[in-house]
Amino acid sequence: MRTRLLPLLIILMAGVLLALGFPLAVSVAAAQQQRVVIDRIDDTARFAALAQFITERGPGYDERRRTLRSELDTYASVYGIRAGVFYRDDSAMAKAPAAWQLPIEGEGREAFKEALLGRRSHDPPQVWPWQDGRVVVASPVVRDGDVVAVVVLDSPTEEMRARTLRGWLLIAAGEVVAMLVAVGAAIRLTGWVLLPVGTLDAATHDIASGRMRSRVAASGGPPELRRLARSFNEMADNVENVLEQQRAFVADASHQLRNPLAALLLRIELLALELPEGNEEIASVRTEGKRLAQVLDDLLDLALAEHAAADLQLTDIGALTAERAASWRPLAEEKGVRLRMDGSSAVTAWADPVALSSALDAIIDNALKFTPADEEVVVTVASGPDDVTVVVADRGPGLTAAEMERIGDRFWRSTQHQNIRGSGLGLSISQALLAAGGGSLSYAPHEPHGLRVTVSVPRNGPRG
Repeated sequence: MRTRLLPLLIILMAGVLLALGFPLAVSVAAAQQQRVVIDRIDDTARFAALAQFITERGPGYDERRRTLRSELDTYASVYGIRAGVFYRDDSAMAKAPAAWQLPIEGEGREAFKEALLGRRSHDPPQVWPWQDGRVVVASPVVRDGDVVAVVVLDSPTEEMRARTLRGWLLIAAGEVVAMLVAVGAAIRLTGWVLLPVGTLDAATHDIASGRMRSRVAASGGPPELRRLARSFNEMADNVENVLEQQRAFVADASHQLRNPLAALLLRIELLALELPEGNEEIASVRTEGKRLAQVLDDLLDLALAEHAAADLQLTDIGALTAERAASWRPLAEEKGVRLRMDGSSAVTAWADPVALSSALDAIIDNALKFTPADEEVVVTVASGPDDVTVVVADRGPGLTAAEMERIGDRFWRSTQHQNIRGSGLGLSISQALLAAGGGSLSYAPHEPHGLRVTVSVPRNGPRG
C-alpha cells in the first residue's frame, strides 16, 4: 500500500510545486523585461527632448543636431544599443551606428508606427532565455502637439536573458529543495497513516494463523484508524470468546458423554452373557459402541489441540520423522506394506516435537490403513528456503477431485472407505496441531494411484 500511496502524494506535491513554479518563472522573465523597457523609455524621453527643437533638414548640421548625434554615438558605444531619431518619412535625423537602418517590418516597424500615433512603447513581445530576440522601444518627438519624429532604441537582450536564466535557476533550486522536503514529508505522512494499517495487517495474519491472542496497539496514526484498531481488538476478543466457548463445549460434551457411554458398554457386555456365543447383533452393537468411544476421544483431542499453545523448538525433523516411521514399521510389516524413508536425514526447523509427532502418527496411520499389501508407503523429508516438508505418499486407492476438496474436514470420510475404522477427525486434529506452530498440511494425488500428504514446518524462528 505504501508503494501506491507514496507516489500519489509525491505526484500531487510535484504538481503543486510546478503550478507555483511556472507562474513565478514567467513573472521573473516579465519583470526583467519590464525593467529593461522602463529604462529604455526613460532614455527615449531624454533623446526626444534633445530632438524636439531640431527642425532643419539637409546636409548641414546645427549645434543641436551635433549634440544629439554625439549623445547617440556615446550611448551606442557604451551600451551597445542601436539608437536613432527618424522623421515621419523614415529618414534619419541622427542615428548610431551610422549603418543602421530602420527595419521595414517586424517589431521595430510596429513600434515606429505606434509612436507615430503619439504612443510610447509599453508592452513589447516577451523575449525568453532561449530566444535570440531584441527589445525595440519607440517614443514620439512632439512639437506644437504634432509628432514630427520618433526616437527608436533597438536593444540586445543577452544580459536580460542571462538575468532571467539566473532567476529561473534559483527558482529551480528552490523547487528541488521544496520537492525534497515534500518527499520527506510524504514519507513521514505515509508512514504515519499506514502504521496502524501495517499493525492491523500483522495482527490479522496472526489471527488467521491461529494466534488468537494477537492484538493491535492503537497508539499511532489518524484518529479514524485508531478507532478501527480498537474496533478490531473488540472483534478479536469476541471471536476468541466464541471459539473458547465452542472448544469448552466440545471438551465438556466429550468428557461428560464418556461416563454414560462406558456404563452403556458395560450393560451391553452383561446382556451379551445372556445371549448365544457369536450373536451378530451383539457384535455389531459392540463395534458401534467402540466407534462412538473413539469419536468422543478424538473430539476431546481436537478440542485440546485447538486450545493448546505450541511449544516451538528447533527440532531435527529428519531424526524425528525417522523415529516415527520406525515405530510404525512393525505394523507395516504385519500388513505386508513396505514403509520406506527417503530424503534428508538431518534437517532442522521450528516445530512442537509432540504436536509434529502426533500429526505424523495420524498421517502414517492413514497411509498404512489404506495401502494394500505388497505396496509401499514412502516418507520423504526435504528442505526448502523457508520451510521443511515431510511428504507421506501411499499406494492406496486415492481420492477423486471432489473428495480432494473435502479431505481434512471434520467427520468427513470417503464413501468408499466407510467400512474402514476411523472417526474422520485424525487429519483435522493433525492440522490443528500443526497450525498452532505455524505449520500446514496439504494434499495431492500420488500417481499412478494413491495420496500424497505434505507436512510443512517453518525454518525461521517465531517472531519476538
